[in-house]
Amino acid sequence: MKRDVQLQKAKDEKEWDMIVIGGGASGLGVALESATRKYKTLLLEGADFAKGTSSRSTKLVHGGVRYLGQGDISLVLEALRERGLLRQNAPHLVKNQSFIIPNYEWWDGPFYTIGLKVYDMMAGKLGLGPSIHLSKQETLEALPTIREDGLTGGVIYHDGQFDDARLSVNLAQTLIDYDGVAVNYVKVTGLLKGEDGLICGVKARDMLSGEEFEFKSKAVINATGVFTDDILQMDEPGSPKKVVPSQGIHLVLDHEFLQGDHAIMIPKTDDGRVLFAVPWHGKVVVGTTDTLIAEASLEPRALEEEIEFVLNTAGRYLTRPPKRSDVRCIFAGLRPLAAPEDDSKKTKEISRSHKVIMSLSGLITITGGKWTTYRKMGQDTVDKAVILTGLEERPCITENLSIHGYIKNVNLDDHFYVYGSDAKAIKSIIKKNPELGEKLHERLEFTKAEVVWACREEMAVTLDDVLARRVRALYLDARAAEEMAAEVAGLMANELGKDTNWVKEQIAEFGELVKGYYL
Repeated sequence: MKRDVQLQKAKDEKEWDMIVIGGGASGLGVALESATRKYKTLLLEGADFAKGTSSRSTKLVHGGVRYLGQGDISLVLEALRERGLLRQNAPHLVKNQSFIIPNYEWWDGPFYTIGLKVYDMMAGKLGLGPSIHLSKQETLEALPTIREDGLTGGVIYHDGQFDDARLSVNLAQTLIDYDGVAVNYVKVTGLLKGEDGLICGVKARDMLSGEEFEFKSKAVINATGVFTDDILQMDEPGSPKKVVPSQGIHLVLDHEFLQGDHAIMIPKTDDGRVLFAVPWHGKVVVGTTDTLIAEASLEPRALEEEIEFVLNTAGRYLTRPPKRSDVRCIFAGLRPLAAPEDDSKKTKEISRSHKVIMSLSGLITITGGKWTTYRKMGQDTVDKAVILTGLEERPCITENLSIHGYIKNVNLDDHFYVYGSDAKAIKSIIKKNPELGEKLHERLEFTKAEVVWACREEMAVTLDDVLARRVRALYLDARAAEEMAAEVAGLMANELGKDTNWVKEQIAEFGELVKGYYL
């Protein structure tokens, strides 16, 4: 996974079977599906893999308990199945997470217990564990920081928890393992059309060197999430919007706000949204909101009312209400919701189901969806592309495909567990140079060796790539990430052959970026 090698391969190929635009969950899912069916596949990402929405999730691989309440049975069935497959295919990144719904009304216990039994039943053989009703005392023992006043009991159920950006990197690696080509920082700037008006490739620009390209392809797939309409406008200027961006924010707190290993799920907040407090890499991720946003951005910012909503709602359920000064990081992400035909629908009521649409020129677009169903989104999109292009039909193998890094028995106490089978190679770097085993910051476990590995093997080319997505420092403790920036930039410059001007530029750019991640 070296950028110069991948870029050269992209330039050398005369015509691709499929070009996928977008390196987030949906784009990676589509490209991997295509490559594993042995179609010549090129993935182009205008920034870094998972730079947008796909690194800013609630870190859950879940069926969607609340979609069950909305009656979206088919989505829940699909998501529960995909949750089980992802746990099976990437056990180093997806773990079984127990959730507790605290009950403060006497009827909550039976209501949620029955609903979650249905949820368990729908998961079938791919279930992660049975849901169980808890007494008040059992709930307090499991959640030592939950508010006791009015508590009648709780319900425990199981869902998946994962590291979204790490999965993105592993999917890109798997794609390359299967002879696909993936390049970050190559932005699609236009679509190529033949005399018949049908799309036959893309125009693109290397955002690092400025070099311009034209890549030919039998199929072009728009998998750009919240930026879907930007590509659609290249195809049909003035066409109606297909995507509605909805913003969700998360606050990251120290683990002491939960203390235990169980997550909390609050099913009904003031405005009907769901709130989670989930243990993640030694911290607690609390969210999310659901706010309609007019314009999509790669760096969305939390609104003041969203911050207050999360703090106030969490404060009602925790014995120690979190204050602004307790927030280690605040991050916002935009959901690419398929635009509803009924404009009166609220964002939380818009289905998370995905849609594959085709334009008259042959552009294939995947909209909607969520991380949990990324593989099925890829399968459905490639099926349509094969029909459109007349490519030879080949079977889907991703249901039982081990993701790069696959290792069955993971030691969660080992800091390097998220690297799976690659952890051995990182440890050997430290063995050769013990200094690289040193931590980058006293409050976080990340080491210098991980920076070296990110540059050598994971196509990291900016300080943001490393601190936000290869190691998750920015999302765990933004001020710590800011304090380690200079040292990380120095390590990267040494690996990438950059000069002191590059180091200064990277530190300055990251310094501006990080301000949006703390209060």
